[in-house]
Amino acid sequence: MRKTLFTGLVVIFAIAVASMCFAAEPSKMKLKKGDEVYVCGCGKACPCDTMSRKEGKCSCGKDLIKAKVTKVKGGQAFFMINGEEKGFKMQGKYACACGAGCNCGTISQKPGKCVCGKEMKEVHPKKSSPKVM
Repeated sequence: MRKTLFTGLVVIFAIAVASMCFAAEPSKMKLKKGDEVYVCGCGKACPCDTMSRKEGKCSCGKDLIKAKVTKVKGGQAFFMINGEEKGFKMQGKYACACGAGCNCGTISQKPGKCVCGKEMKEVHPKKSSPKVM
């Protein structure tokens, strides 16, 4: 009986640890060439780099525009905006704080409101642990 209980607890613990390790980061958007998302349409001069899976306003207050990823390189997704290619960081400093039920996926490099209307929260990306040799 104790052995079965112990084995069950070990399995539950392993599942919990694995789910924490592989859970999606709300501040990170995984994109590939051809994906379509909504991005800030202000152009190269705008530093907000807001991206979302739903239409709405970016953190600088302008309307997001639907755009297609032209390439992904070095942690950035590139889009053609007003005839110019612009790279957006796929790891946001700010992310939607609407909770688990929300699927807008809004991220930005500047504070502001999510497309859902709530303030985005500042996020701190997970740091990788040093490798033990």
